[in-house]
Amino acid sequence: MRSRYSAYVLGLEGYLLETWHPDYRPANLGLADELPAKWLELEIKRHEASDESSAIVEFVAKYKLGGKAYRLHEISRFSRLDGRWLYLDGELKT
Repeated sequence: MRSRYSAYVLGLEGYLLETWHPDYRPANLGLADELPAKWLELEIKRHEASDESSAIVEFVAKYKLGGKAYRLHEISRFSRLDGRWLYLDGELKT
């Protein structure tokens, strides 16, 4: 999760797609087409391994977009494939 957050901070769309499970991966993210966010903070709230190949991570990421502050609260699902943890999807929390 931390490496994916860092990739968002640095705008590394290729890395984000590479660490997304192939069954769930979008064709692209379009980060270059969006107004750039200024990522401020990542807080990992909890992480739980369901078994050796699946886990969840709950996090809050704070950022600014166009001078306005936002927070992204998500519970993300990850799966281990060929020894690598890959992002599946996430449920946004309010």
